[in-house]
Amino acid sequence: MAGKKTESLIITGNQAAAIGAKMSRVQVIAAYPITPQSPVTEGLSQFVEMGELKAEYVTVESEHSALSVCITASTVGARAFTATSANGLAYMCEQLHWAAGARLPLVLACVNRAMAAPWNILNDQQDAMSQRDTGWIQIYARDNQEILDSIIQAYKIAETVYVPVMVCYDGYILSHTVMPVEIPRQKDVDRFLPRYKPHTILDPSDPRNLNQVTLANPRLNSIGSLCHGYMELRYLLQEAIEGCSETIVAVDREFGETFGRSWGGMTWSYRLEDADLILMAAGSLATQATVAADELRAQGYRAGVLGLRVYRPFPKQDLIEATSKAGLVLVFDKSISYGNEGPICSDLKSALYRSKSRPVVHGYICGLGGRDIKVRELTEAAIRSLLWVRETESAKPTEWLNCQI
Repeated sequence: MAGKKTESLIITGNQAAAIGAKMSRVQVIAAYPITPQSPVTEGLSQFVEMGELKAEYVTVESEHSALSVCITASTVGARAFTATSANGLAYMCEQLHWAAGARLPLVLACVNRAMAAPWNILNDQQDAMSQRDTGWIQIYARDNQEILDSIIQAYKIAETVYVPVMVCYDGYILSHTVMPVEIPRQKDVDRFLPRYKPHTILDPSDPRNLNQVTLANPRLNSIGSLCHGYMELRYLLQEAIEGCSETIVAVDREFGETFGRSWGGMTWSYRLEDADLILMAAGSLATQATVAADELRAQGYRAGVLGLRVYRPFPKQDLIEATSKAGLVLVFDKSISYGNEGPICSDLKSALYRSKSRPVVHGYICGLGGRDIKVRELTEAAIRSLLWVRETESAKPTEWLNCQI
């Protein structure tokens, strides 16, 4: 569009993810179709076929193979991308661990969908949450613009700290819903995201063994250098993930300076300055909670929203500071850690345990398998919880929102 810095398109979340990967100049794409992810890599295959993207599109027989191809491509120095959902992500589980352990800067679009059995193709966040301990950074997008922008940011983050990144967004609610998305200029993306400089070495004149069997304790290699044992390598991965918060925030800040919009880094907030009641969630549900907060404000409650953008690493310090003035935090999890409670709720309680921020924390399980979550239900849950705290001065057991049992 002549004379304009950018153009705006009305596109789905899946199209936004595909364009984000294209503008990141990915070189290898591999994926296996699964609803509601399939249009992401279908779009990329069209870009490759039409000559708009110079990349290898590798057709595979499973999600396990798709990530295996990406691991191989990244190991030899290519920028690689894949996407999946639900049981497809579960099928990748072994290779998710491998990619993180090998410190490969892959990016994966996880289009959040309920896990089977029984079969369900609708949205919740159980798939990504069930893989939270595989060593991947996890970003949750709240709308289609953030999907596109987060894919581009994800490569810069991953290639800075050498940890893979999973960009998660809600199936159907975002993946198949259209909304205006501003498309950045390719030259600006190229300036923001330089060519990938791999840390692995592929040189016939300098042969290496990669990811060989590693014993428990450090040991000398063939030239007498002391090499890490398995535990040291796990420590370094943990250190990299825990320490990447500054990188995530810095990348988001630089993105804002380049493109005129940013996403809050690790978390984002809405009307939180004087809030005594906080509604907390990840993804599009947190955006929906802003409407509930407005309704609660209209009824005289000082409500605000704390959106969780990055789930791993868990933004402990940000959450401690954001909740320090609140009396009650309601956490709405679209997943469950069976036998316990919602994973976000658990992690928030853990973060606050040794801090001076001591709000009452109530957890709600909601939206599983695409169960509708209405703004009215969020506001009613908030008022019920406030009344409970006033009457009992104690935390409320985890509730299931709109569960007909």
